[in-house]
Amino acid sequence: MTWEYAIIGLVVGLIIGAVAMRFGNRKLRQQHAMQYELEQKKAELENWREELVGHFAQSAELLDKMAQDYRQLYQHMAKSSSTLLPEMTAETNPFRNRLSESEASNDQAPVQMPRDYSDGASGLLRADRSRHE
Repeated sequence: MTWEYAIIGLVVGLIIGAVAMRFGNRKLRQQHAMQYELEQKKAELENWREELVGHFAQSAELLDKMAQDYRQLYQHMAKSSSTLLPEMTAETNPFRNRLSESEASNDQAPVQMPRDYSDGASGLLRADRSRHE
């Protein structure tokens, strides 16, 4: 009788082991698939970052070249306007604000930017005291 219990225990153990391996193996496969997908997404993200850095580097070079070309065009127009139109006064010459050589070679040439504020108080938010009295 003990041999029968041992054989039944062995068969039940094998069945339980097979079922455990089948379910455990599926989770392990899912884990490996998720790990592979994660590594793939990391590689895609790294490639995208490299492309983005390259794009901005190229954009910066193009903007720098465009700024240099603009400075050269402005200097050319300023020189030729005074040469070709000598009767034009400095006030009527559209290129009267010539760039000096130091400004022309400087990437940080002064630019007159519009302000988003006024010099003094506008009085818009001031309470009108004549109405309250």
